[in-house]
Amino acid sequence: MLPRLPSLLLPILSLSTAGAMAAPALDAAIRERAETLVRDGKHASLVIAVIEGKDSAVYGFGRARPGDKGVPDADTVYEIGSVTKTMTGLLLADAVVAGKARLEQPVAELLPAYAIPSFGGQNITLGQLATHFSGLPRLPANLAPAQPNNPYADYSTALLRAFLAGHALARAPGASYEYSNLGYGLLGTSLAEQSQLSYEELLQARIFRPLGMASSSALTTPALRARLAPGHLADGKPASNWDFQAIAGAGAVRSSARDMVAYMQSYMRGTGQAQQLAVQPRKVLAGEGDGDGVRKAGLAWILDQVKGQPFAWHNGQTGGYASFAGYTLDGKRGVVILSSTAREVDGLGVGVLVPGSLPPLAKAGAAPKEIAIAASELAQYAGQYALAPTFILSVRQGPEGLLVGATGQGEAPVYASAKDTFFYKVVEAQLVFQRDAEGAISGVVLHQNGQAVPGKRKP
Repeated sequence: MLPRLPSLLLPILSLSTAGAMAAPALDAAIRERAETLVRDGKHASLVIAVIEGKDSAVYGFGRARPGDKGVPDADTVYEIGSVTKTMTGLLLADAVVAGKARLEQPVAELLPAYAIPSFGGQNITLGQLATHFSGLPRLPANLAPAQPNNPYADYSTALLRAFLAGHALARAPGASYEYSNLGYGLLGTSLAEQSQLSYEELLQARIFRPLGMASSSALTTPALRARLAPGHLADGKPASNWDFQAIAGAGAVRSSARDMVAYMQSYMRGTGQAQQLAVQPRKVLAGEGDGDGVRKAGLAWILDQVKGQPFAWHNGQTGGYASFAGYTLDGKRGVVILSSTAREVDGLGVGVLVPGSLPPLAKAGAAPKEIAIAASELAQYAGQYALAPTFILSVRQGPEGLLVGATGQGEAPVYASAKDTFFYKVVEAQLVFQRDAEGAISGVVLHQNGQAVPGKRKP
C-alpha cells in the first residue's frame, strides 16, 4: 500500500481558448472520489482532463513521483496502454479515406511476405482486425517473455511471422468477437508495412505531428522519460515500464494529458473524415450494453450508452498504468484519465461524461489474504464462462497466475484467497468457481457491487 497522502487537488492547467468564460469544472463527486482514491493509496497519481468543445482543463491528484512537491500536470507522461488501439484504428481509417486501404481488404495483401491464416477460404480483413472479429486469439501462443514484467519487449516480427505461419483459425473470420492484442499488433504492422514506415514513424506522420502532440510516442525517448510518472502495481509496489516490438499497435503509446486533449478534440469537432469513419458502428458486442443501450464496436472505439447518453470510449492498462478516453457523440463533452497505478479508472471516466453515473465506492474492508496455488492446479479454471448470452468471462493461465478478460474489456490478473476463490486487485470484485458432482469446474459466480452473477462454463 502506498503511504497515505494529504488530499491534493489542483486545476493545474487550463487549456481553454482565450475567449472562453471559464475552464470546464470538475464535478464535485468526481473530485471527491479522485481525492479518496489517492488518499487511500489506490492510485499513486491521477490526471483528469475535462473537455467541453474547444475548452478544457486538467486536474491533478497525488504525486507523480516520490518526493515531488507538486501534483502531476498536463505535461506529465503516462503509458496509455490499449487506448493506443484507437490510434491504430485511426491510422486504418486515415488509409481508407486516402484510398490506400479498404476495410474489407485481406491483411495478406498488405503483408505478402507473411503466411496469414485463413478459414475455409475466408481471409482475415483489416476491418475484422480493427473490430476484434478476426478469429485470432488474444495473444500468440509463442509469447514467452524473458521478463514477465515487460511481456512484449522481446516479441519480434520474426516471432509474429512464425506464429501466424503455424496457426490454424478455430472459426471463420467475422464469426464472433474475441479481444485480441495480437490482432491489433498485426494491424499496426500491416499499416506500417504498407506505408514503408515504422509504426512509430507512421503515428508521428499521420497523427502526432498534425495534432501537435509533441509528448506522444510509441518509444521511450529521453525527453519523455524525464516526465514519465513511475508506474505502480495494483498493490502499490513499483512496476516496470512496458516496451513493444511487433505488437506495438496494441498498446505501446506514452502520452500526456495535454496531447490527449488535442487527440480527443480531433474527434469531438466531427470534421475529420478519418475520425468520423473510426467511430461508425460496425459490430454488436453485447446486447446488454453498460447500462441501457446496445454496445457496438467502431474501429477500436466502443460505442455505448448510459442514462440515454451515447458516447465512445476505450480504456487501457499496462503493468503499472491505467487510462480512459471518451467523448459524448454529440461532441459536447470529453474526458481523459491517466493513472500511474494499474487499477481501472473506467467508472471515473464514465462519471465525467455522464454526470450522476459514478458508481458507489465499495465499502472498505479487510483485503483478502493471497494464497499460493500451484501452476498445475490453475489450469483447471481456464475456459469461457457465459454470464449472459453476449457477455463472456475468458479465463486463462498466464505466466504468473490466472488472467481474466471479459467481452468488450481488457484482461486483468486475479489472485487466490481460497480454493476456487479468486479476487481482483484492480477492482473490488471476486470470482468463486463452482464444481459439479464429479468435482470438475462447471461455472463461476462474479461478486461485485453487492451482486452475485452466475455464469456457466462453455463446453
